[in-house]
Amino acid sequence: MATINSKIKPFMAQAYRQGKFISVTDEDVLGKWAVFFFYPADFTFVCPTELGDVADHYGELQKMGVEVYSVSTDTHFTHKAWHDSSDTIGKINYTMIGDPSGVVTNNFGVMREGEGLADRATFIVDPDGVIQAMEITAEGIGRDASDLVRKIKAAQYVRAHPGEVCPAKWQEGEATLAPSLDLVGKI
Repeated sequence: MATINSKIKPFMAQAYRQGKFISVTDEDVLGKWAVFFFYPADFTFVCPTELGDVADHYGELQKMGVEVYSVSTDTHFTHKAWHDSSDTIGKINYTMIGDPSGVVTNNFGVMREGEGLADRATFIVDPDGVIQAMEITAEGIGRDASDLVRKIKAAQYVRAHPGEVCPAKWQEGEATLAPSLDLVGKI
């Protein structure tokens, strides 16, 4: 499985984005923040609620310099069909990667053994292509895009402010911590 502080592995995949089929590679991710948002399959139940939630936050993410890549083992053709037939999925403007070969899903280590489906997993990748945060949940547990936004803001803050860390429930503009011996046992 991919781990925190590891660089994403090379890949090339076909995707659907805003009415067009495109190619996406690991090189396209470099130079900006990225979210890889894996989900089991198109035309399912929890997945559209999550993808729609991310779509609702996409404008904010773009203002933060973040690109979103949803990934399932469906094809880019299936992504287009789902986009065209669902009001929830139809509002998606981010890139929907088709990964029928499983290369991207296996690169991140979230392929379900023997099923050919991705786990429900999120990876926050920095502009250097290094994984800074990850979340994997069980099949029936949907993710919350507002918490994803909060985590990205924390990751961006920590990158921009070496020597500072963001405590639990940190929100943008709140106090951070500068780890030191003076804090040991006082928090």
